[in-house]
Amino acid sequence: MQVTLKDLEKRIDQLVAQAETALANARNLKHSQIRSLQPGEWAALRAAGLAFIELTFGREHSYYTEFDKKVKDSWESSGQYALGILTSIRDDITGGWIETTKGLVTAEVFADFLEMAGHLHDEKYKDPAAVVVGSVLEEHLRQLCAAASIPVDDPASGRTRKADSLNADLVKANKYSKLDQKNITAWLDLRNKAAHGKYSEYTSDQVGLMLAGVRDFVSRVRP
Repeated sequence: MQVTLKDLEKRIDQLVAQAETALANARNLKHSQIRSLQPGEWAALRAAGLAFIELTFGREHSYYTEFDKKVKDSWESSGQYALGILTSIRDDITGGWIETTKGLVTAEVFADFLEMAGHLHDEKYKDPAAVVVGSVLEEHLRQLCAAASIPVDDPASGRTRKADSLNADLVKANKYSKLDQKNITAWLDLRNKAAHGKYSEYTSDQVGLMLAGVRDFVSRVRP
């Protein structure tokens, strides 16, 4: 399933509300002024918060490490830390300040182009469909390289490196499997044939498989 900006905003709103509810339900410990979250609500908040942050930012981001460190127990202060961090994340997402948000915008654009390619293919225009799908794939490889600090341009010539070269470097960096690499090589070859007018060297069925494969790849392997 393609995650959109609306999906991300909806989920962070839910998590902020979950933290607010957990704090509202905090209770004083017996014979003490110390307040604690309900154990089940605290555990659910910690698990959901960490899962969302990892998906959106990755484990290396400061949001993840801070949430993991500060929301360690069920004391009321943990709930306050959780609410503060989640509120900051919501501000970043709605303000468009995070790289992942930019990636999601691009993902939505990719989805639109792939839908266009699907329409072209359904209408028996296999050749332009192949070119559109190939263009989405090449741009996705460039984004993966940029996120992994792999050079997209040749430092000597300043020209954009060929997609096959980017594909090889991404596999070396363990960004995806060798099976993905082989599939990408085949898809790039089909795109090149379409772009250079070698229309008889591939079939409409092959373009359909390429479309399905690229759609899966760009949604599964993200920057």
